[in-house]
Amino acid sequence: MRSQQAEQRSELTKNGRLKHREPRWPAMVALLAVGVLRLALPEPLSAGPSWLLIVVVAILILPTVWTDRRDFYQPHRILGYILTSVVTVDMIWSLCLLVYELPAHAIAPQALLRASAALWISNILVFASWYWRLDAGGPHARELRGAHTDGAFLFPQMTETAAGQQRQGWTPGFVDYLFLAFNTSTAFSPTDCPVLTRWAKVLMMVQSLISLATVALLAARAVNIL
Repeated sequence: MRSQQAEQRSELTKNGRLKHREPRWPAMVALLAVGVLRLALPEPLSAGPSWLLIVVVAILILPTVWTDRRDFYQPHRILGYILTSVVTVDMIWSLCLLVYELPAHAIAPQALLRASAALWISNILVFASWYWRLDAGGPHARELRGAHTDGAFLFPQMTETAAGQQRQGWTPGFVDYLFLAFNTSTAFSPTDCPVLTRWAKVLMMVQSLISLATVALLAARAVNIL
């Protein structure tokens, strides 16, 4: 027990911050991008004004960044969950409205294509954020371990060997989860990362279902009526 505490203390600098911290800004930029993509949706597919989501995201990002800077890890984690949940609910709501409006032909084909593309990209960014926040307890928990050995996804770096030993000190970043989410939306399955936990399998099934709805059904319908 003492040796574990000593190892954790060795990872801290004099001011109490971890020496090797995973950058949080890519996840913040991804959620802001989802708010920007919402501007591409027609008004009937938006819950409120098209600019509402990006304003809400920007407002929630401010305390999220502040708690991270102040090392308030638990409030930062809760705010991150709230922020990602708001974006997720808004995306699913827009998708439901799009499916509802499709039989009525009330949306122009060009607008339908634009909405489908925006929702497809948003789907990738939203689920990449969820994988990044949930895998192995989140970024802070991964930092404390120092190496990624116990997660929901088996990344190739976790099985690579160098001189007969497993690669040490490697931990995934947001881009790794973005790549995983992109593969899930395009291939409807993981490619290079086996899924190890039930919650990850459920999330990937939901992401694949949303991608199938936007690409195979909505975009195809829009092309047919052009």
